[in-house]
Amino acid sequence: MIAFWLKLWGLARPYRGRFIMGAIACVLGGLMETMVMFTAGIVAATVFFSSGRQGFDIASNIPNRFAWVREIFLSAQTNLARHVAGSKAALVLLVSLIPAVMLLRGIVNYLNTYLMSWVSVRTICDLRARLFAHLQSQPLSFHGRMSTGEMMSRVNDANVLQNMIGVSMVTMIREPVNAATLFAGVVAVDWKLTLAAVAILGLCYFPISIYNKKVRHSGAANQAEAAALSRVLHEAFTGNRIVKAYNLEPVMIERYNQTLKRFISHSMRIVRATETPGPIIEVAGALGVAFLLVYLAGTKSPAASAIFIIGLIAMYKPIKATIRVQSQLHQARAGTERLFELLATPNGMPDPPHPVPLKAAGAEIRFENVSFAYDQKHVLRDFNLTVRPGQMVALVGGTGGGKTTVTNLLLRFYDPASGVVKIGGTDIRQVTLHDLRSQIAVVTQEVILFNESIADNIAYGRPGATRGEVEEAARHAFAHDFILEKPRGYDSHVGERGTNLSGGQKQRIAIARAIIRDAPILILDEATSSLDNESERIVQAALNELMKGRTTICIAHRLSTVRNADLIVVIDRGQIAEQGTHDELLQHGGIYHKLYKYSVASGSDEFPSA
Repeated sequence: MIAFWLKLWGLARPYRGRFIMGAIACVLGGLMETMVMFTAGIVAATVFFSSGRQGFDIASNIPNRFAWVREIFLSAQTNLARHVAGSKAALVLLVSLIPAVMLLRGIVNYLNTYLMSWVSVRTICDLRARLFAHLQSQPLSFHGRMSTGEMMSRVNDANVLQNMIGVSMVTMIREPVNAATLFAGVVAVDWKLTLAAVAILGLCYFPISIYNKKVRHSGAANQAEAAALSRVLHEAFTGNRIVKAYNLEPVMIERYNQTLKRFISHSMRIVRATETPGPIIEVAGALGVAFLLVYLAGTKSPAASAIFIIGLIAMYKPIKATIRVQSQLHQARAGTERLFELLATPNGMPDPPHPVPLKAAGAEIRFENVSFAYDQKHVLRDFNLTVRPGQMVALVGGTGGGKTTVTNLLLRFYDPASGVVKIGGTDIRQVTLHDLRSQIAVVTQEVILFNESIADNIAYGRPGATRGEVEEAARHAFAHDFILEKPRGYDSHVGERGTNLSGGQKQRIAIARAIIRDAPILILDEATSSLDNESERIVQAALNELMKGRTTICIAHRLSTVRNADLIVVIDRGQIAEQGTHDELLQHGGIYHKLYKYSVASGSDEFPSA
């Protein structure tokens, strides 16, 4: 638990000034709760004393060795009562202490809640930003292992800590102080009875500790089920077209309902374990008070007995609140363990400690004896390829042969198990990821557009680009005309995942994004394979414009895409089976020739996928 508190302090430390002020306000808030009760008691006792009735003779409980304190207290009460009895103004002034103390308590409680909430909101926003940046920096292998729903759930785990710092920590500081001051007050009345009452309360510790363990275990399970709910939601919403096409609505609903049942089960276990200690404390306190009433009958003054019993009962409330917060703390600790574990996950692809600059313009690309495997499944074996500057190289082959892996290694989404990838003689592992990827533009078959304006999506290719540069890139991508036909032109939103655009339009936006990047290396990953003939013609014209003066690596399943390539590389089972121009490979009579014959015989422009 100490380690958990240290982690919380590490998060809040940048705002330690306000945190310390909030903690001080919490302490004062705890003192004020007791001050309100004792102020009311002393004022009432003084007023009654001034009317000739028996006052709150707390001094009688002061030991003889502190007789001088007792005399001071009795003298003060006598003088105060005399002044109040002789002056209406003095009486009003004395009674006004009660609302004054209440006002002061309200101000202090507002400050401790406000300051702690101020710290918690900023602390958790910092944590969210740190977690988001950490996830963004992880390589594709990490994102392949963890689902989107799981990552979203872990980011949301920070909400537990926000409540912990902003609300629970206020209680953790204020209520123990409140209980301690109340304890001191009742000890002043009768310390022996106070110790007896506390001993009765101490018997409640053992069942409460058992319930705290249950909260911790159920809290961890509850967070896991929350992650499962996020995962099912994400899959159902992003795969909505397939769900509807295959009538999978009942299946997805059943998956969600089953996950909800498990979530509800763990949630109710937490509620039971959190709420059960409260009645235990209250029953124990009631039994103690009942015995005390029997014991106090006739042994204490009515005022002293009332103050003692009221103070003892009031002491149970902050103790109950503190124990409840302990349960919440155990739940928060269990729920955020996954979050801190995620933050502790090292970056699987860090930048080199001493990076070298990369100049990709006019540089050749070399794959030297590269081998790579996904989860022990070998994809590339001793792969060697040289791409000369300005050359257009087409990668052809069956599905799973390793074509996309080649481009993934060039982008350094992964590192090879052995061998090296070089640009201009520089091992790309000696270059920062930002430097490497800033010199490569990518257009893929599955276009990823963000739910923002068309102009924003194009400008993502080079953040900071002007509107004029955006429009110029759109013209080169043959997108300018259809953009102007939109209701708001370049300010039109594309919708989630580009749903407001056709397939060809999305591709041209992606090409414009690559054009504005103006990178010397271009990767085309089956950029036209899912388009109709008319859309492909327009997109291909845009691609031809994009490829001018750039070194291009193209993954394609269409004959028309690779026919004019400077070099066609046929990849089979992770190795280069043959390479050459279109005419050279046809004369060779190998795999490419068979693919070409199949395409011609079927009357399709598509190569077979395997």
